[in-house]
Amino acid sequence: MSLPQVLIIDDEADIRALLELTLGRMNIETRSAGDVASAFALLEEYRFDLCLTDMRLPDGDGLDIVRHIEEHYRGLPVAVITAHGSMETAIAALKGGAFDFVCKPLNINELRALVRSALNLSKQAPSDGANAAAKLLGDSQAMKGVRALIERLARGQAPVYITGESGTGKELAARLIHDLGPRAGRPFVAVNCGAIPEQLMESEFFGHKKGSFTGAFGDKDGLFKTASGGTLFLDEVGDLPVPMQVKLLRAIQEKAVRPVGSQQEVAVDVRILSATHKNLHELVRTGAFRQDLYYRLNVIELVIPPLRERAEDIPTLAAHLATKLSTGHPLPLTPQALATLKKYGFPGNVRELENIMERALTLCEGDEIDVADLHLPGQASLHLVEEPVEGPAPFETPSYTGEQSLDEHLAQVERAAIEKALRDTHQNKTAAARELGITFRALRYKLEKLGIE
Repeated sequence: MSLPQVLIIDDEADIRALLELTLGRMNIETRSAGDVASAFALLEEYRFDLCLTDMRLPDGDGLDIVRHIEEHYRGLPVAVITAHGSMETAIAALKGGAFDFVCKPLNINELRALVRSALNLSKQAPSDGANAAAKLLGDSQAMKGVRALIERLARGQAPVYITGESGTGKELAARLIHDLGPRAGRPFVAVNCGAIPEQLMESEFFGHKKGSFTGAFGDKDGLFKTASGGTLFLDEVGDLPVPMQVKLLRAIQEKAVRPVGSQQEVAVDVRILSATHKNLHELVRTGAFRQDLYYRLNVIELVIPPLRERAEDIPTLAAHLATKLSTGHPLPLTPQALATLKKYGFPGNVRELENIMERALTLCEGDEIDVADLHLPGQASLHLVEEPVEGPAPFETPSYTGEQSLDEHLAQVERAAIEKALRDTHQNKTAAARELGITFRALRYKLEKLGIE
């Protein structure tokens, strides 16, 4: 079995020697060039699994290498070596198609992790898009474009900013970018930034040490550490308070976090994906979101179109949801029902379509779902006659005991409030979220975190 082949491009002989030695110890064969022209000649003569290039070269720069490989050797990962603090240069390379970047002075452990990740990508068979098509449904031109871009984004490490209305499938798109890339099989950690209390944010993201604050009775890994080696998806990133934005920016740029109460930084290797339904550009303009963090997160933007702009996808989505939600044989929709759905505006997008299909499948008494079974807003209201039942017991706040940590007590209070809201609304999550004064997505995050079925 042949050894991996890496092309090294740097005009400094000592840097080339360091890279050759480091990769040689990883059982990797290397060839080196000191300028752009020599690099192009080697690319024509040999097949490589990875290219490592400096940004400043005597007859050009690393962006020339990136563009040349993107045009002539697509599929070959390129990582650029930049001067420390030259984030604009690194971002330009990522936008141009670079796989990742590493800063001088070189951190050998960081370099090794980058090389391993890139070589893992080279081993992957080229995807035909079938994986993305199976999970992100739709034959519209808009969705074909989204799937094609996801396939391309999955092969890099650039931060991706996913934008779209609530319910369009931003988290699904993030999961696909992770699953189709070299980090597949490593952790995918999704966090709803709007669902974490501000006073607990630093501990949630970066972890804490035992005794660092009241109730910290043990060490705790944060989300960055949990996702290390994989992907961290920051949903509703526009809800982050400004002080936390500063700390998040530093963690992303330094690729390290400092747990609360610790004097030492911990290196982390995560790919950052983020999303929001808010207009982040407008938040930057008003000062509610830091411009430097915005440009760090929004290296590449992925726009998920609303369902009303791809009505031709509704029959496929409805049929898929009917199969997914049915306990037995899925009920088909009548042509009239499909026509009605295609004319509906879907302010809640695909998530609303799923709710409509679940309600229709539950209440339909025939062999197919008709217009009346959809109960869309504007249709005649559905009246159910129910036997009066005794109301649930009033909510009682669990008392705090000294045997509990503060985190444990807060979780117990939160659990009790959520369980009461679910009882009051007969397990209707949308209504329960409304009663609790939080978004449906925030409730879903809390249900997963607390393990509430």
